[in-house]
Amino acid sequence: MRTGDFGELAAFVAIAEEGGFRRAAARLNLTPSTLSHSLRSLEEKLGVRLVSRTTRTVALTEAGEALLRQIGPAFARIETAVETINTFRDHPAGTVRISVPRAVAARVLVPKFRAFSDRYPDVTLEVAAENGFVDIVKQGFDAGIRLGESLDRDMIAVRVTPDLRAAVVAAPDYLARFPAPETPRDLHRHACIGWRQPGSGALYRWEFAKDGQALSVAVTGPLILNDPDLMVDAALSGVGLAYATEQHVADHLAAGRLIRVLEDWCPPYPGFFLYYPGRRQPPAALRALVEMLRV
Repeated sequence: MRTGDFGELAAFVAIAEEGGFRRAAARLNLTPSTLSHSLRSLEEKLGVRLVSRTTRTVALTEAGEALLRQIGPAFARIETAVETINTFRDHPAGTVRISVPRAVAARVLVPKFRAFSDRYPDVTLEVAAENGFVDIVKQGFDAGIRLGESLDRDMIAVRVTPDLRAAVVAAPDYLARFPAPETPRDLHRHACIGWRQPGSGALYRWEFAKDGQALSVAVTGPLILNDPDLMVDAALSGVGLAYATEQHVADHLAAGRLIRVLEDWCPPYPGFFLYYPGRRQPPAALRALVEMLRV
């Protein structure tokens, strides 16, 4: 096999695994046009079409699926073998791509950036801060951070925050105008700031539990947002009640800018976990990040 053939096969595997040229190009640090040229060259040599292309999607042909079944495991073993070389280095090296909710990026990752870069100068950490659901395997990420209760069972998960608690909060001005709710059932009489979940597009139902009783409340109000920081800002301005995490509003509560209600209906729940697929040995750079964030 010529060197060029190997590169073209690697391009095909990346396109097949990433499900598109743009993500595959980012994974291989190539331009999409270079990747497209490599695939065309491979198809011409083999005399068959491996990929069906449309303006939006990329799908493997029957021949492409057959080829991937044969060479995909071999390329995975090659990647693992190359990664073992990192054990002979003084420091891990490479790029780690991670998908993280914006609030978690700010509170968990940002405080660690300086220490991580100082300790591992040969590692590039690429962070995609986005609130919607992300399929880290399909979109080519090495890892993600998500609430522990929503992780797939086939993922390796490492805790990166303590348990969390919800906090229903409002500005003193709002509670001066409207009596504080005593139970979650009182929320129908209040202006509640809704949260449109970025991934599903559904309106989040506020969740509560007490004495073994769990409640899920569909709240209503004058404002619906899709960003936790904006929801807190709206509560601070007196729009209504907001549903946040205790950690997110701790400073505002301590300063008296927000007041907490229904605290006895908000028990702890599992916090955030860094997770990654368990099918392969994680790269040394990812292992270094895991150890830095582990709590």
